[in-house]
Amino acid sequence: MPMPRRALAAAAVALVLPLSACGSGGDGGGSTDASGKVEGNITFQTWNLRAGFKSYFDGLIADFEKKYPGTHVKWIDQPAEGYPDKLSADAAGGTLPDVVNVSPDLVAPLAKAGLAMDLDKAAAKYRPEYLAGAWASHQVPGMSGTYAFPWYLNTGPLFYNKSLFEKAGLDPAKPPTTYDDLFADALQMAGKSGGKVATLANVPTIEDFGRYGVTLMNRQGTAFAFNDAKGVELLTKYKQLYDAGALDPQALTATPESSGKKFLTGAVAMNPGSALDLGNFKKNAPSLYRNIGITDQITSTGHVNMYVMGVMVNSRTKHTPAAVAFAHFVTDAQNQMSFAKKVAIFPSTAGSLGDPYFTKEDGTDETRVRIAAAKSLKNAVNYTPVLFSDQMKTALRNEVAKALQGKESPKQALDNAVNAVNRLLTQG
Repeated sequence: MPMPRRALAAAAVALVLPLSACGSGGDGGGSTDASGKVEGNITFQTWNLRAGFKSYFDGLIADFEKKYPGTHVKWIDQPAEGYPDKLSADAAGGTLPDVVNVSPDLVAPLAKAGLAMDLDKAAAKYRPEYLAGAWASHQVPGMSGTYAFPWYLNTGPLFYNKSLFEKAGLDPAKPPTTYDDLFADALQMAGKSGGKVATLANVPTIEDFGRYGVTLMNRQGTAFAFNDAKGVELLTKYKQLYDAGALDPQALTATPESSGKKFLTGAVAMNPGSALDLGNFKKNAPSLYRNIGITDQITSTGHVNMYVMGVMVNSRTKHTPAAVAFAHFVTDAQNQMSFAKKVAIFPSTAGSLGDPYFTKEDGTDETRVRIAAAKSLKNAVNYTPVLFSDQMKTALRNEVAKALQGKESPKQALDNAVNAVNRLLTQG
C-alpha cells in the first residue's frame, strides 16, 4: 500500500475473517522449513503499487528469477479500496497468494487463523538484518512469533506556519517541543485570533494517546486500558482546546486530506506531514512555503510514531523455500534502499538509515526533513496496537467526539470507549 504518510496512516483497516477460515484455508501444503531448494511458481500480491512502481517491481522479480533459476513469480496488485475485504475473501476461500503485502493490523487476524507463517521459525536467521522495532511490529499480542517481514517505514515532522505564530505573539523560531508548550501556544493563538485560527485540526487518535505516554493495553495484551489517568488528562486538554477554538471545529469529522487543506489555507497553524508535503506546499501554497517551519513530532515518551508495511508468507504455500526467499528478497537492504530512492519512504533494515542519502545535508528542506525522519525512525515505535481494528477506531472517535461536545465527561467517554473496544476484541 503506498504511499505517503496519509495513505500509510489510513492503512490500518479492520479485517474480520469468517470463522470458517480459522485453522483451515488452503489445501494443506506448506511448512515453516525454508531450508530446501528455492524453486517453483509463487504469487506475490501488493497493495496499490502497480500504477507508480511497475518498472521497479518488474525489475525486482526479474532479478529474483535470475538469482534462483527454476522460480517464477506472478505479481498481482490490488487497489487500495477493498483490500482488506479481498484478503478476507481469499483467506476464507483458500486462495491467499503465497507472499502478501500487509500492515500489522491486517496480519493479526491472518495469524490467528493460522494463515500467516511464523518467521521466527521459518526465517530467524534474517532477523538481525532489520531494525528491532520494525521486526516486532508484526508480532501479535497473545501469540508467540513474528508474522511478516518488515518492509517500508514512514514518519514525519510537524509543519507549522511561522507567520501565524508571529501574529499570535509567539516566537516562530521556538515551536512547541512538549505537550504543555503545545497546549499553551494553541490557547494563545486562539485567543489572539478571536478563535479564527486553530493550532490543531485533528481529534486525538490511539497513536496520540500512545505518544502522550498513555498505557494502551494491559501487560498481557488481552485488554485495552487507555482510560487511565493520563488518557483522561489528554482528552481533558483537547476539550479545553476545542472550547477555546484552538482545535478546529471541524476536527470531529476531519480526514488527513481535509486537515491538510486547512493548513494550506492558513486556517490551521500546525499539521503533521512528510517530505512529500514540501513539494505540495511549494506548488500549491507558495506563501505558506515561504513561512514554513519544521519541527519534531511531540511525544512524552521520546519515541516518535512510525507507520510500517510488511510482507507476509502464506503458511499454506506449497513452495516455502521460494516464498520465504522472495519475501526476504523484497525486503532486504539493497532492494529497500532502491525503493526508498524512488519515493519518500524509509527502509526497515538495520544500518540503512545510516546511508549518506539519509544523513548528508545538501541545504534543501526536503533533505532536512528526510534526515530528521530517518534519525527519529531508529528508535520509533508503531503506537497503533496490532489488535486495534477499524471498528475500534470508530468507537474511540465517537466517544472522543461526545467528550469534546460536552455530552460526556472525558473519563466517561474513555471508559465507554475501552468497554466498546474490549467487547470487539473478545468477539474477534
